[in-house]
Amino acid sequence: MKIIDVHGARIPALGLGTWTLEGSDCRDLVSKAIDVGYRHIDTARMYGNEAAVGEGVRANGIARDELFVTTKVWWTELTRDALLASAKASIDDLGIGAVDLFLIHWPNPDVALEESIDALNEVVSQGLARHIGLANFPSALLHEAAAMSQAPLVCNQVEYHPLLSQNSVLEACRVNDMALIAYSPIGRAGALIEKEPVKRAAEAHGRSPAQIVLRWHMEQPNVGAIPRTSKAERLQENLDVFDFELTNEEMEAISALASPRGRIVDPSFAPTWDRD
Repeated sequence: MKIIDVHGARIPALGLGTWTLEGSDCRDLVSKAIDVGYRHIDTARMYGNEAAVGEGVRANGIARDELFVTTKVWWTELTRDALLASAKASIDDLGIGAVDLFLIHWPNPDVALEESIDALNEVVSQGLARHIGLANFPSALLHEAAAMSQAPLVCNQVEYHPLLSQNSVLEACRVNDMALIAYSPIGRAGALIEKEPVKRAAEAHGRSPAQIVLRWHMEQPNVGAIPRTSKAERLQENLDVFDFELTNEEMEAISALASPRGRIVDPSFAPTWDRD
């Protein structure tokens, strides 16, 4: 397993995204994922499944220090009091102690960034999280947040896949020594599966197109991915991407598919995105 080591945070580069997973299905899938080798589980307050994620961790019986757990505070809760209340509620619902990483899920232009970043730092000082970071921050806002934060921000979790260019965010993460953790890393799978560079690489390596795309992520420095699946049989497939390598030509051909217009997740409250 690739480990991204930034500012003392050792983030397993391939994790399980849990958006849309609920109840016993979520609990069982989390436990199964740990069984097959996942060591990074991603959730969020907005997902409404932190209790089920925690149940899955406890049901599995894995030692807490062997697992990296991320959660996030929703964009409407970024004043100091609301952010800290959300963090405490997340810890209570998860029931596994402090999380390894606590993120601001989306920026909020109606709350002063400095107030949110100061509160994010309090999450660490109060022992609720070991590390802190961001999600869905464009590059300029990321630079601002990193400059304000007393504790290092260790990642920016954003949509990223071969059809979406994120050059500015990648560079901002590099400059600030942050990981980029990709959600929706396979995009809309159907759109990618039919792309010729992905198909050629899949045939050449005897792998599925999804594995090729995940391997594309894994070969980029300080880039991780948290693919979501509701199917237990897909867990192992997504994890089995560490025993082969893409050629330079394959990486370049897949990367050349990118466009600023390839974005899937773009809610009404989204920030102004980078153009590349």
